[in-house]
Amino acid sequence: MDNINIGIIGAAGYTGGELIRILLNHPNAAIAFAHSKSQAGKPVYATHTDLLGDTDLTFSGEEIQTLVDQENLNAIFLCSGHGESQKFLNEYKVPERVKIIDLSTDFRNESNGFVYGLPELQRDTIKTATRIANPGCFATSIELAILPLAQAGLIKDDIHVSAVTGSTGAGQALSATTHFSWRSNNISIYKAFTHQHLTEIKMSLGKLQAGFDKAINFVPYRGDYTRGIMANVYTAFEGTLEEAKSIYKSFYASHPFTHVSDAPIDLKQVVNTNKCFINLEVHDGQLLITSIIDNLTKGASGQAVQNMNLLFGLPEDAGLRLKAPAF
Repeated sequence: MDNINIGIIGAAGYTGGELIRILLNHPNAAIAFAHSKSQAGKPVYATHTDLLGDTDLTFSGEEIQTLVDQENLNAIFLCSGHGESQKFLNEYKVPERVKIIDLSTDFRNESNGFVYGLPELQRDTIKTATRIANPGCFATSIELAILPLAQAGLIKDDIHVSAVTGSTGAGQALSATTHFSWRSNNISIYKAFTHQHLTEIKMSLGKLQAGFDKAINFVPYRGDYTRGIMANVYTAFEGTLEEAKSIYKSFYASHPFTHVSDAPIDLKQVVNTNKCFINLEVHDGQLLITSIIDNLTKGASGQAVQNMNLLFGLPEDAGLRLKAPAF
């Protein structure tokens, strides 16, 4: 097929940079514009310095309405901060022919015509959508850990989650808890039991297990590293380890990026990739599910491209066969 012409709003941030890196090497994508208010007119590689030699693209600062009205534009990614996507759609009229993939929290409740974009949950619905709300990074790792149990109707008790994320999960703007001197050799809890991703997690589980009403006791940690999420999830389970593995491997058999590992897993296996690896253990009537992803790829920009592929009828893994560092 012809190239998909893509615009990126908020292209100077972490998720915008990841999108550019992926799309530059996508066999069916062309970047029509990368918009940034703060970096307008500057080369993309001046901000995303690893892209020197890969692209001569400059950050666009033109009137946004003019950019989205381009006749050959097919899709836009919204990569600005939370709350900004709603403002964007209030201020600008996006032509109906242009598909929207939003990476903020604004429409993850599937309001305003948006479909929740977790392919492992509702791939067929995504294929026929025009607006996608990309899942949150913690939500992605936790949902992928629990969805097979929900589909089997086996969530019988409260769910307990302890998960750690890299510093890039907080975005590019500096704050007291993201700068190097504070984060290095340090770890801390934040938003315990109140994290904003809990809403979408509960919504997703309810799609598969009708009447789901169990508590999700989620304790997030800030990790002393830049990329990746490890979520350790446990809940009551009456079956054997072999039965759990059968449930999970069957659920993910047709999904190209989520895999159940019989061996212990670690973050370097998935960093810089769009993969999720899952490991299972059974201990005294509790199923422990460990789920690992890269928060900027499968947890954000990679999953956004995965959704784009589904929207335009491309192979789901197009442009996303990415290499992990491994060591």
